[in-house]
Amino acid sequence: MEIQQLQEHLQQLRFTSGLSVEELQQLAAISRFQDFPRHATIFTEGTEHRDLYIILSGRVEICMTIPARGCLPVLTLEEGDLVGWSSILKQGEMTATVVAVEASRLIAIDAEALAVVCEQDHDIGYQIMRRVALALSQRLVASRLQVLDMYAVADEAHPLKQGDANE
Repeated sequence: MEIQQLQEHLQQLRFTSGLSVEELQQLAAISRFQDFPRHATIFTEGTEHRDLYIILSGRVEICMTIPARGCLPVLTLEEGDLVGWSSILKQGEMTATVVAVEASRLIAIDAEALAVVCEQDHDIGYQIMRRVALALSQRLVASRLQVLDMYAVADEAHPLKQGDANE
């Protein structure tokens, strides 16, 4: 029964939308629902983790450890977003800490089993990796925008704006 429910949810999420019924069945077979209460840590930066997650409901926050400042929020993710991509890329340690900002329900996909599925069926492997790459691309753009916002300089203090006034 749970596999059927997982398949139905996977069919509706943007990360897995467009996959065939057979591909969704393969994903559902290696997945499970996982609930996290508000403020629960899903995984911690620097630790090994075995699951890739897709957020069904709730919100999670990605935090990164900054020396002398602690774990600072970098990005908030919501329904349909992917989290835990390091596990599928077999990078070893997680690159950030992820905490549930509110009670959240996620689909946990066993990353090792997913790697096997992708290796055995290159069509689904291509689709999954393409979607992981898209999620990473979006994450990179969001991070760049946040960095630009953090280091934004007021127009009047900007050196190029001052140079224009002197001309």
